[in-house]
Amino acid sequence: MDEQNLSFRLLAILFPIFGIIAAGYFYGRKHKPEMAVANRLNMDVFVPALVFAAMAGKSIDLGAYAPLAVGGFLVLAACGLLAWMISRLAGIQPKTLAPPMMFNNSGNIGLPLAVLAWGEQALPAAVILFMVENTLHFSFGARLLDPTTRLLTLWRIPVVFAAIAGLTVALVKIPIWQPAIIAIKMLGDVSVPLLLFSLGVRMTDVSFREWKVAVGSALLRPLAGMGVAYGAIALLNLQGRDAAMLIVFGALPPAVLNFLFAERYQQEPQRVASIVLIGNLAALLFLPLALVLVL
Repeated sequence: MDEQNLSFRLLAILFPIFGIIAAGYFYGRKHKPEMAVANRLNMDVFVPALVFAAMAGKSIDLGAYAPLAVGGFLVLAACGLLAWMISRLAGIQPKTLAPPMMFNNSGNIGLPLAVLAWGEQALPAAVILFMVENTLHFSFGARLLDPTTRLLTLWRIPVVFAAIAGLTVALVKIPIWQPAIIAIKMLGDVSVPLLLFSLGVRMTDVSFREWKVAVGSALLRPLAGMGVAYGAIALLNLQGRDAAMLIVFGALPPAVLNFLFAERYQQEPQRVASIVLIGNLAALLFLPLALVLVL
């Protein structure tokens, strides 16, 4: 693929994502919308519908995705461990730096990016990576900030429950009335644009006051993630699209959920907000780089 065609393809993949984020940002600056209800609906209804439809609507060979899931886990765990060691050396609270370095934006950006880059057929693999990150965030991530968190109630989280239900339907081959699948998919189609728009609105609320730590994290997170991804690819013998998706997964910026967790547990939320904001802005540089490496 020549440079001009590659540039047009990168633009075609990334413009819808950052265009919707920009729309949310400018709308948020002008109107200051209250997004709490929309975000809750998204996490409780629309994203679970997307996950269920992606799983239940296809025949899934779970074993075929196991190496990709392990690779995703290795990327997250290695980035978190690296951040923990760096925070100790730099005098930063590990509970502040480790979560945004570990838990990436596999929902807001990862899902639409996978579909735009590789088509609808890549959605189940993207959902697997999303579920690895999301499950780890709601279990280990919550436990890290609050040791009293009960892991036995993890299945009650709508996204986790939807993934379990969707996998069960796919593996057991439970028949579902096609109009019901279409209705669930239509609900799921709401989720990705709303995720991106909400991310743009959220970016109006954070500051650059902690820019030194945030810039360091914004550079280190995708570089470390891609480096670990290459190691995991060699270790697990990943090939083709799965290998490419893992590299892009490693380059994803911090999840917005990191800020919500920090705010909830009062773990330096303003510093975490800056890390998340600048990390997502840095994605304008690192996501094209990752795509150039794999396309």
